[in-house]
Amino acid sequence: MEEVSYRPAWIEVDLDAINYNINQLKRHLPTNTEIFAVVKANGYGHGDVEIAKAALEAGASMLAVALLEEAIHLRKSGILAPILVLGWVDPVYAPVAVKHDITLTFFQKSWLEKVKQSSFIGKLSLHLKLDTGMGRLGVTTKTELETLLALCNDPRLQLKGAFTHFSTADEKDLTYYDRQQLNWADFQQTLQAYKSDLTLHMGNSAASMRFPKEMNHAVRFGISMYGLYPSSIIKKEKPIDLLPAMSLHTKLIHVKQVPAGRSISYGATYTTDKPEWIGTIPLGYADGIDRRLTGMDVLIKGRKLPIVGKICMDQCMIKLDQSYAIGTQVTLIGKQFDEEITMDEIAERLETINYEIACMLSDRIPRIYLK
Repeated sequence: MEEVSYRPAWIEVDLDAINYNINQLKRHLPTNTEIFAVVKANGYGHGDVEIAKAALEAGASMLAVALLEEAIHLRKSGILAPILVLGWVDPVYAPVAVKHDITLTFFQKSWLEKVKQSSFIGKLSLHLKLDTGMGRLGVTTKTELETLLALCNDPRLQLKGAFTHFSTADEKDLTYYDRQQLNWADFQQTLQAYKSDLTLHMGNSAASMRFPKEMNHAVRFGISMYGLYPSSIIKKEKPIDLLPAMSLHTKLIHVKQVPAGRSISYGATYTTDKPEWIGTIPLGYADGIDRRLTGMDVLIKGRKLPIVGKICMDQCMIKLDQSYAIGTQVTLIGKQFDEEITMDEIAERLETINYEIACMLSDRIPRIYLK
């Protein structure tokens, strides 16, 4: 049953931008380097199924998610491409991964031993995670690595790949990145001696764009597939051109002129010092519009106008420069005429990263896909 939205608020996702961004990276990488499209967290808030399909059409060879649930959702949506779960999955669910032909990540001896004790029938595809300095998940020593490789002797286990993750590939100082590279090279010797046809991947968006010739067999294209640079450093360097895929829009649902001395919203934190036009839009913090965004501009007919008063759960108010008709479009992220409000601007105001802005927009807002 198709979902119906009765509220004038929506997110537009430009699938052509996804295609463009992937092809920009493809031209930047060596011809034999594959692209794994990262569609975890509901495609970074853009919609996992639609983004996955667009990424595969654009030439991505594999999908990557964080949770087994996310992978199964893609399978149930008809996606047949290889899917890698990047996070830890309880070994008791290995048969579920086998059933849905999903590749799991492993890095613990106890995990592998429990999987081998399981009575599942079929082949379990695996990628091995190596911790070269991220400090999150993964094998940290060559001794651990050799132990795990020796345990992969069950014919039901198919070790197909190995990977690591960089923690500072998007920063100006690359000292730590270089240290991780050296650690990875050390691990890589052991891996290739064990099995020469393993798919090795270490590049995130930052590393794959900045150091394309240093990547292995594949890169994991996450935030930049959606048209966002991982950091201000890389945005300034601009190793490849990117097009943002997401924009957020709504419409004015109420417009009124209020006299001087009138307070707006909870706590009466904003009070007019002269007669003003105030507009109301049907988006609030339940939709992911953080309350700290009071004072942030929105776009109406190409003009930047500020949010005033405290942001409510379901609405917020805009200080207008004149009267506008009810139903006039309001853009919170995206372009109108020659003006634009970017996720980077919002992230800077909230002292966070653009990743979080995309992910925090609620499922209450319908996604509309353009192509």
